Amino acid sequence: MLTDEALMREALAEARKAYALGEVPIGAVVASGETIIGQGHNRRETTGDPTAHAEIVALRQAAEHLGGWRLSGTTLCVTIEPCPMCAGALVQARVQRLVFGAMDPKAGAVGSVLNLLEEKIFNHTVEVTAGVLAEECRAIMQEFFRQRR
Repeated sequence: MLTDEALMREALAEARKAYALGEVPIGAVVASGETIIGQGHNRRETTGDPTAHAEIVALRQAAEHLGGWRLSGTTLCVTIEPCPMCAGALVQARVQRLVFGAMDPKAGAVGSVLNLLEEKIFNHTVEVTAGVLAEECRAIMQEFFRQRR
């Protein structure tokens, strides 16, 4: 069974791929039922694409898998709290649930800096579960930035 913790372990595996590429180590997966239909890790540096965040990469792969942009009934799991762009993409894609690990006090848009997913002005709401394997998610980020300094 794909529990939130099992999904986060898959997202952490994606984060490690980003780390190996010298990218900020954030990973994401999209699940539909018991199947992972999208996965991604940060690729901004390697692609030169400012939108190549882990969540966007995973959402694109999931949409391709399903043959359309509506990802109703899916869960996106990401190691770090989404930024405004990624939180907006979750709403636009009609993702049912977001599961994330560590908070992002500098750019988080699901509770840290602001909370786009609590806004009632949008045509879709996303259920949120925060703090899944938060220490592991935070640790890989801290290690990455410690190595960079």
